[in-house]
Amino acid sequence: MSNAIVWFRADLRLADNPALSAALEAGHAVIPVYVVDEARPEIRPLGTAAGWWLHQSLQALDAALRSRGSRLVLLRGPAERVIEKLVTECQADAVYWNRLYDHGTRGRDARLKQSLLARGVRAQSFKAGLLVEPWEVRTKSGMPFKVFTPFWRACRSQAKPGRPLEAPARLPRLADSVAGESVPTLEHEKSTACFAAHWTPGEASALNRLSSFLDDGLESYHVQRDVPALDATSRLSPHLAFGELSPRQIWNAVAARRPSPAGEKYLSEIGWREFAYNLLFHVDDLDRCSMRPEFDGLPWLDHQELIEAWQQGRTGYPIVDAGMRQLLATGWMHNRVRMITASFLTKHLLTDWRIGERWFWNRLVDADPANNPVGWQWVSGSGADAAPFFRIFNPVLQGEKFDPDGTYVKRWLPELARLPAKAIHRPWTVDPRLSPQRYPQPIVDHAAARQRALDAFAGLKRSTPRSA
Repeated sequence: MSNAIVWFRADLRLADNPALSAALEAGHAVIPVYVVDEARPEIRPLGTAAGWWLHQSLQALDAALRSRGSRLVLLRGPAERVIEKLVTECQADAVYWNRLYDHGTRGRDARLKQSLLARGVRAQSFKAGLLVEPWEVRTKSGMPFKVFTPFWRACRSQAKPGRPLEAPARLPRLADSVAGESVPTLEHEKSTACFAAHWTPGEASALNRLSSFLDDGLESYHVQRDVPALDATSRLSPHLAFGELSPRQIWNAVAARRPSPAGEKYLSEIGWREFAYNLLFHVDDLDRCSMRPEFDGLPWLDHQELIEAWQQGRTGYPIVDAGMRQLLATGWMHNRVRMITASFLTKHLLTDWRIGERWFWNRLVDADPANNPVGWQWVSGSGADAAPFFRIFNPVLQGEKFDPDGTYVKRWLPELARLPAKAIHRPWTVDPRLSPQRYPQPIVDHAAARQRALDAFAGLKRSTPRSA
């Protein structure tokens, strides 16, 4: 039996894994490999929180492989060199992997594929992380979409996603001679030690979470999704980010239910993820440069003390601070609150969106190379199909609308637990004796900060978003 390397990347699952299925269908003895490819400037390294998730997910994948008679081979170093060396050592006839879409990774993969093919080694990549490849959907003029609604309409007009592939029941035993590390026990950083109380990474957990959401959350999703106090969203984002679950699995699972407004709304959120990756494919510096170049000329402020207050949840605006403390404690934040906190940083504090994007990248367990920068550019107004720059969330009104009784705020800001609901989002208006622990006064005045942002944006001339 010939050997084939299956190179796992952001696809840490056995079910609906086209690369793994192709290797097995070809009759190969599979060598499952994950490469820790560090210090590559063209490929963005994971942040602290996502690094914690990756480690747990690799352990789960290794356990799943061992239960089927194999194991995960963990290697370190430049991926091109590591894979080429392993091909030689194992006399592999083929290397299979599932595609990624950022420019740095695509360039590396293309070089590796060319090198392997020149050696007579089969090198094949597959679609596994998206419903629609970026080059499969274009405008009538042949250009990439820059607006979500027509993009999603074009995606929906294509053939429905096929049925997910089954996970293999057994795998060929991996020879002891195949060298590689075992997934080590991780020494948790203080900042990530609490994550295990909120998350269980891995494919099995992802499937359980999907099933639970479909049974208990889907039908009310479209009316409760914006309420941060409720567990009304799927919370599948980190599982998707690491490929423990595929969008095709989600699509088929939702489509198997009777059609409903909630199901359509949820699938449109999967569509936003597709749209973000479409932008990532066509814009090679999405996390570094504004898609609307005029935004790079904004007079951004750099008040480090105010930025740190935002990071630590000490702005004096409860809905903002609750979100930032949820992020620190769990590595995740409700999507509505992500928009509120991002708007506060970029518009109330007039801080460059890239500073916030980098903070979220480091602190989110679901940090995603497409969703994270696209979300930040959307809120700031600099991105494709972005919210208008003059849309400035009022953190008091947002809190009163989406957390009217203060349940969410009181969970993450226990020092405000004694405040009545009518005052929970305006704590500076009540008798200080109701707050036994000191809570900061607002670091900026909403009306003044809003006007400052509008003045800064007033000189901008709107332009068409750039593309690669």
